[in-house]
Amino acid sequence: MVRRAARVLAAFSPDRPALSLTELSARSALPLTTTHRLVSSLADAGFLERHADGRYHVGLRLWEIGALAPRELGLREAALPFMEDLYEVTRHNVQLAVREGTESLYVERIAGRRAVRVLTRVGGRFPLHPTGVGRVLLAWVLETVVEAVLAVPLRAYTPCTVTDPEALRQELAAVRARGYAVNDRQVTLDALSVAAPVTSGDGAVVAAVSVVVPAGQHGPEALAPMVQAAARGISRNLPRTTYAPQRKEGRP
Repeated sequence: MVRRAARVLAAFSPDRPALSLTELSARSALPLTTTHRLVSSLADAGFLERHADGRYHVGLRLWEIGALAPRELGLREAALPFMEDLYEVTRHNVQLAVREGTESLYVERIAGRRAVRVLTRVGGRFPLHPTGVGRVLLAWVLETVVEAVLAVPLRAYTPCTVTDPEALRQELAAVRARGYAVNDRQVTLDALSVAAPVTSGDGAVVAAVSVVVPAGQHGPEALAPMVQAAARGISRNLPRTTYAPQRKEGRP
């Protein structure tokens, strides 16, 4: 029953945040009667909410529970003061992400009205290879993770996106050597990002913080010290217990 309910909840996506009962049945590959019973129970518990047009969307109760995840909760609380400082200096998007499998999961973002457009969102996932935070998270992982990322064709978001496996390996080596990542027009043609690693008490990379600015308006060398300072501040501020069970995959 839990697995079936999870399939119903997993039917929602950023491009399909509201679904009818029939759509939920089709996307979860469950019989309509089973879907109806599960959706009714989930709605009664507040995990789903029903629109006036009959479609369903994720409920606030599910968001409340998800926000209690210890890794992201401790990380976000530790990171926000330093992300706010970085935003005050740059007035552009500041993002925080962790790695989940072969993707980045964005756990926090601060953005201004005039900040450059980004394709990421809080709670959203994104491939590791084209973003600054993704390359930081990929630069200090087990080789098996890198191999898994490179085992499938890398999507090109712009003509500048690095999609050649060997070129990406070289870039990851450069990230490790300088201690931060620079992504120039890799996701959109109007954006440049600089990202740095956040580390746990034992030195393992557990997250990445970045600033995303208009391409051509800011030099990455000027932004890097500010981003690295924010990353060091977050690292020092992390609760010791938050990342105790995490894998020790790499140190910057």
